[in-house]
Amino acid sequence: MLATLALTAPVYLLIAAGYAAVRFGVFAQAELRVLGRFVIQLALPALLFKALSQSHRPDGPEGLYLLAYAAGSLASLFLVRAWARHGRGQAPASATLSGLGAAASNSGLIGYPIVAQWLGPTAGLGLALCMLVENMLVIPLGLALADSASEKMSWRRALWQAAVNWSRHPMIIAIVLGFGCAMSGLTLPDWIARAVQILAAAASPVALFVIGGSLLGVRLEGQRQDVAGVALAKLLLHPACVLLALWLMPSVPVPLRPAGVLFAAMPMLSIYPLVAMKHGQEGRSAAILLVATIAAFVTISGWMWGLQQLPGWQAG
Repeated sequence: MLATLALTAPVYLLIAAGYAAVRFGVFAQAELRVLGRFVIQLALPALLFKALSQSHRPDGPEGLYLLAYAAGSLASLFLVRAWARHGRGQAPASATLSGLGAAASNSGLIGYPIVAQWLGPTAGLGLALCMLVENMLVIPLGLALADSASEKMSWRRALWQAAVNWSRHPMIIAIVLGFGCAMSGLTLPDWIARAVQILAAAASPVALFVIGGSLLGVRLEGQRQDVAGVALAKLLLHPACVLLALWLMPSVPVPLRPAGVLFAAMPMLSIYPLVAMKHGQEGRSAAILLVATIAAFVTISGWMWGLQQLPGWQAG
């Protein structure tokens, strides 16, 4: 357990540094938004492109990995959506956002630094495949269901609008270009590849610093059961669903199997409160993000320890 805590501790030290920098006035939160845009618009897309373009051509086992991660994520989304709607009495749009919070991981900004320390280069491929599921399926579907509930439009029309808007995002463009290079065998000129490498290396430390600064001022008053329920579902239910799906698909290679579970075990995506703003749920969503990010320090270590005890799931 101490070894797994040692892997997660540097990540949370960077988050704490970001929090302290804003708390003591070194940076203003408005200034961190600029750094956040740098990560989302440039550094993270560079990381995704690098991971995919330098991987071998996707084969059958990797397709099964995509299927398992998608099945586990959708199961978590709809289970938590049903709990929030019928167990907690939330409105349909709010319940859908609860489900989305339990199904879309912060796989790039928090997940990758942790998984890379444990699994090495495999983390890059696992990240790209997970983000393919999240950005091409889980997030557009969740947004479409929430919009259709609040705007009284069909979920098919809402899904189409969400997909069109999301397709213009730099991360989606990077995923498409990276897969294109992997499938075609094309490589970048060396001087461009080095620039992409430098840009990709900035993604993790800057992103963790920004996440820490964004946590300042988040308040937890009200709806504590809803907040705790969604946070725990993200940290425990989502990885459990992915683990079950991967268990049913033994052809998925090691160490992609523990990579999928660990990426699912991360707290929800950092833009979760921004996504919920359209439906007036940004305060509750920010509180959920805060609780999940703090609690993940313990739960991620627990998942890493538990995966090492499973026969055939060891990272090496």
